[in-house]
Amino acid sequence: MDAALPVIHAATDLGDALDRLGVVAVAVLAAAALLAPGLRARAAASLGALVLVPVLLLADIWDSSQVASLRDRPALFAGAAVVAILVVAALALLVARRPLLLPLLAVAALPFRIPISAGGDTANLLVPLYLVIAAGVLATGVTRLRAEDDDAPFRPRALEWLLCGAVVLYAIQAVYSDDFAHGLQNVVFFYVPFALLFGLLREVPWTQRLALQCLGVLAALAAVFVCIGFVEYARKELLLNPKLVAASQFQTYFRVNSLFFDPNIYGRFLVTVMLGITTVILWTRRTRDVLAGVALLALLWAGLVLSFSQSSFAALLAGLAILAGLRWAWRWTIAAVGVAAVVAVGIVVLFPSAINLDLGSSKSADKATSGRLDLIKGGGRLFADRPVLGWGSGSFPAVYRREEQVSSEKATTASHTIPVTVAAEQGVIGLAVYLALLVAALARLFAGARALPLRAYVAAAFVALLVHTMLYAAFLEDPLTWALLAVGTAAAVLPRPGEGDEAAAPGVASAHDDAD
Repeated sequence: MDAALPVIHAATDLGDALDRLGVVAVAVLAAAALLAPGLRARAAASLGALVLVPVLLLADIWDSSQVASLRDRPALFAGAAVVAILVVAALALLVARRPLLLPLLAVAALPFRIPISAGGDTANLLVPLYLVIAAGVLATGVTRLRAEDDDAPFRPRALEWLLCGAVVLYAIQAVYSDDFAHGLQNVVFFYVPFALLFGLLREVPWTQRLALQCLGVLAALAAVFVCIGFVEYARKELLLNPKLVAASQFQTYFRVNSLFFDPNIYGRFLVTVMLGITTVILWTRRTRDVLAGVALLALLWAGLVLSFSQSSFAALLAGLAILAGLRWAWRWTIAAVGVAAVVAVGIVVLFPSAINLDLGSSKSADKATSGRLDLIKGGGRLFADRPVLGWGSGSFPAVYRREEQVSSEKATTASHTIPVTVAAEQGVIGLAVYLALLVAALARLFAGARALPLRAYVAAAFVALLVHTMLYAAFLEDPLTWALLAVGTAAAVLPRPGEGDEAAAPGVASAHDDAD
């Protein structure tokens, strides 16, 4: 037995090295799917990433107890794999025949998360969305590999290069992470699939009609989620996430999360939909649409209030300010925001007891910010310890727990402030890429945002999401980020009213070159 130990250790080391190499390889494939100059090369890279992602995931969790039931029963494992393949194949055939179903299926799948155990932790994964992405990649990939014309639309520019750079850098920094398993899971669950989603949605021929259809799907889902939230509030019981049920017992208010696992993610989704409805109200000329929109906004606002999500309230205000500036005048919007900020600061300074805040106590400030202040301070100390390269992708929870000597309950998945998380995990290099990405994204989305309501909405929703990430978590780990950037990129080449056919395909390279 002792003689076999070196062989076992060598095999383990080899397997770990292959896992780390595989993470970088799948990130490079995802980048090539967006940056390659030809359609066939993009298709081959997308299909390669689609195949490698489940291989890496299975290699990571194969020895865990979560897959023991499947590992020990190969027939059951094979059956599950066949079912998944058949579902993807059926969706791919549907998308190949009706390409405009892809964005509708994608937005319909965006909110639905399913708890999956991986690497000893339970992650709430967007399994329905993964199936749609796989189907889209398969449908478009097979078609493009057989196409005669190899000219790819959307020649990559600053935003695409920075997005891909962020994905590859995250994978490289996962290699030396203090929590490689978490970094790997973020790459295969979020960064790579959502990069493929960006590529799919970017090349959809977006029109105002299609955008309204997608908004209709989201609004219908949001209304259902809010009604479920009302039931939760009335019964004081949550359908999902028992940890939140226990936490609510020690608070003076009850937070609902509907079918989401976190009230803040629930609030983020409602805010995104509310900004879309507000855009319709501001730009429409039909009284019927205005009345219907106002009624729906009232319903969603009631649902948002019951989430008690501070970050979502701030995000909604930011998005509404952007819409106001784009619809009317920036000067008056900035003035109104300034007055509101002065009033808010005045209330905090003059009447701190009204919001249960003691300005002389850091514990009071931490409590008022739901523990964010301590997390930010701890993240700052982690950054100071390793300022150049950071502790590695996905390492914040483990390193924060160890270095700050706090319980596992205290250490969350992030600092609740994305720049702090990026700085701690990825150092100055990662922070520089993150900031450059923000500049490129805002430049892309705000260029000509007044021209069409769709462009205005995407810009406002992205700013709202950005504000939410400053107070919560999940930036590139959220498919909304990638979807908004993709739709904004495609909408940037749509002709302005009166300049041509609204349904013109957005994939003309020359038009895209002028968009940035």
